[in-house]
Amino acid sequence: RSKVSQERTKRGRTLYSPQEMNRQFRDAFRSRGYRELRDVYTITLPNSETRIPGAFKQIDFVKDRVLIEVQFGKYAFMFYDLAKFQHFFNEHKADVGVEIVPCHALQREMSSGVSYGEQLVYDIERLRRHFPAVPVKVILIDVDEPVVTP
Repeated sequence: RSKVSQERTKRGRTLYSPQEMNRQFRDAFRSRGYRELRDVYTITLPNSETRIPGAFKQIDFVKDRVLIEVQFGKYAFMFYDLAKFQHFFNEHKADVGVEIVPCHALQREMSSGVSYGEQLVYDIERLRRHFPAVPVKVILIDVDEPVVTP
């Protein structure tokens, strides 16, 4: 816990900082030989002259064809990570994706706007493996000492 909330509903509470947690994950994975993976491409559309160079798909960490994303953002970013896993799987650059996300208990101890992984797992199960086709492991991070609030 390193962030004092200024949000109306959590004002004055010390919360877990997504930025600090991301830094710790980045340092830990890089010290173990993981690196960023990035594909840069030009967007073109059928029946259009439009060309948009410099677009890219990026993964936080990769090693031995294992993709890892650490996501402390909104739910849409968690789901987009699955699309990126599928992209790199289709390009034969990965065998599996790992999504590391907060569980509901941790999410309650973070800034608003952060989603929780149980929703992602629930949705993946309901899609019945139609998407993503790449094998995915979702790891939920929990709080070490939940705070009871009145």
